Amino acid sequence: MASQDSIQKTLTVALLLCFVCSVIVSAAAVILRPMQEANKDLDKKKNILLAAGLYQESVSIEEQFSVIQTRIVDLSTGSFVDVDAEAANAFDQRKAAKDPASSQALDGSTDIAKISRRENQAVVYIVESNSEFDKIILPVHGYGLWSTLYGFVALESDLNTIAGLGFYDHGETPGLGGEIDNPRWKAFWPGKQVYKEGEVAIEVIKGSVMTGSANANYQVDGLSGATLTSRGVSNLLTFWMGENGFQSFLSNLKSGSA
Repeated sequence: MASQDSIQKTLTVALLLCFVCSVIVSAAAVILRPMQEANKDLDKKKNILLAAGLYQESVSIEEQFSVIQTRIVDLSTGSFVDVDAEAANAFDQRKAAKDPASSQALDGSTDIAKISRRENQAVVYIVESNSEFDKIILPVHGYGLWSTLYGFVALESDLNTIAGLGFYDHGETPGLGGEIDNPRWKAFWPGKQVYKEGEVAIEVIKGSVMTGSANANYQVDGLSGATLTSRGVSNLLTFWMGENGFQSFLSNLKSGSA
């Protein structure tokens, strides 16, 4: 009998301990959620600043981000959507891409970035200097080898010269496709041109760019041992800078009709 009581007590204690631990974990998750969301927002802003070449480690991210205006763009019309800053900052582009009501399915010939659906609206980030347009940062994403790459491409005021490119979320192989995070590779991008005679020409090539070649301004060195990741970067840029992405918006912005 004593042995039976002992087993009963052990099970009771174990169940109580599990219950208490689950309550503590759940409470911690709820309490920490606002902090996690705030940190996630700061990390996103940091990556936007990095892509634009504006990030300064010694200055607070919020202070640096104060020069950036967040806007929403209708990708079908290439025009700004008239919403306030709060709504623009709260817009969840990833969620919109998964919702059939706020996105459109892509067929095989169109979906070169392998994203399946394209959201109807996108968030863009405008940098102003002395009340004049300086840079624009555009969100881009597409499939690499193992994962969808999420990042930002920044353009100079001519809306053709790349100011920077960076990815903040991906699952590519460390040391291979993961080299898209390497500052040395990211340093190849500033100064490269997106469009040639109105067509998207920027690409990541296999091997190294031949200095002085006719297409050198439109090419970036490939990632060694990561052909599919390199191709994925080329494809996602071709898509997002093309007619199904931001091309009409950039044309409208250049002409002042966005």
